[in-house]
Amino acid sequence: MAMIDDLQSLKEEGVAAIFSSSSLKELEEKRVALLGKKGRLTEAIKSLGALDPKERPKFGKVTNEIKDLFEGEIAKKRGELEAADIKRRFEEEAVDISLPGRKPATGRAHLISQVIDEISEIFIGLGYFIAEGPEVETEYHNFDALNTPKDHPARSLMDTLYMEKEGLLLRTHTSTVQIRTMKKYSPPLYMISYGRVYRRDVSDPSHSPMFHQIEGLVVDRGITFGDLKGTLEVVAKKLFGDFGRVRLRPHFFPFTEPSAEVDVACIICRGSGCRVCGGSGWLEILGAGMVDPNVLNEVGYDSEKLSGFAFGMGVERIAMLKYGVSDIRYFFENDTRFLKQF
Repeated sequence: MAMIDDLQSLKEEGVAAIFSSSSLKELEEKRVALLGKKGRLTEAIKSLGALDPKERPKFGKVTNEIKDLFEGEIAKKRGELEAADIKRRFEEEAVDISLPGRKPATGRAHLISQVIDEISEIFIGLGYFIAEGPEVETEYHNFDALNTPKDHPARSLMDTLYMEKEGLLLRTHTSTVQIRTMKKYSPPLYMISYGRVYRRDVSDPSHSPMFHQIEGLVVDRGITFGDLKGTLEVVAKKLFGDFGRVRLRPHFFPFTEPSAEVDVACIICRGSGCRVCGGSGWLEILGAGMVDPNVLNEVGYDSEKLSGFAFGMGVERIAMLKYGVSDIRYFFENDTRFLKQF
C-alpha cells in the first residue's frame, strides 16, 4: 500500500525532526508541523475516509501508533531541552559564595534630624510632649499673640518673608506653635515643637534664610526662673556631657519677661578660653525667659494664677557646636562626603 509506505516515511522523518530540535521553540514548531490542525499526520488521518473500507483499520492503527510515537518523542525531547536550559541558567547565573560579600549602600538620618531626635528624646524623658504647627503662618500667631508690637523691627520686610496674600508669612520662629497649643489645651502644659523657620538672612558660614528651631514651653502653677535654669542645665549636660555648664545673661524678647541669652561652656576648650569662644570660655546656644503675662492672657490663661517659661534654640547651631561643623551651609549642600561623617 502506497499510503502505508508514506506513513512510514513520515514516521522516520518526524522522529528525526523531533530529535534534531535544538530549542523548545524549535520543538514546538515541529510539533505543530506534525500534529497541529494542518500538520502532516493530521492531514493523513483526514484522508482515512477516502480509503477502501478493508484498508481503513490497518491505516488507522498505523496512524495512531505514529501519533503516540510522536507525542512520546516530543515529551522526551522537551524534558531534555528543559533540563539543558535549567543547567545553562544555573551556570550563567551562578554566584561564587566564596567571594567576599558586597555591602549594600545604606542611608542614614541627616545630622540635623539626628540632633532633633536627640534633643526630643531628652525632653520626652522629662515628660514633655511634641506639638506641630504650619510653616505658613498668620501675623497674629507669629507676632501679635507673642506680644510683638506693630513697629517691632522683626516685622519689617528686612527680616520677614511675607506671602502675596495679606496677613500670611513664612514663620520666623516655632513659637507660633506655642500659641496654637495653648489655645488648644488647658494647663499644665509641658511641650516642645521643632521645624523649619525662615528669615531674610544672607547665606554665610553662620546664617541661612532657612534653618531649624526647637522651642519649649512650660505653663503651670508656681513655675519659677529657677525651674528654667535647672531644666536648661539638665539639657546641656545631656547634650554636651559633664562640661555642659550654662550661664544666663540678661536680654530682651517681646514674649518673655525677664529674658536671657543662654551660654554653654565652650566644648572646645572646656571653658578655659580659646579662639572658637573668643577667649571667654562660653558659647551662646539659645534664648529663654519667663512667659510674659500678656501672652498668657492673650490665649485665655489666668496670668495671676499661672506662670511659665519658654526657650528656643537653633538646631544647626547645636549641631555645629556639638560636632565641630564650621559652616552652616554644609548641612544643605547634599555633599555625601560631609553627610557620611555622621
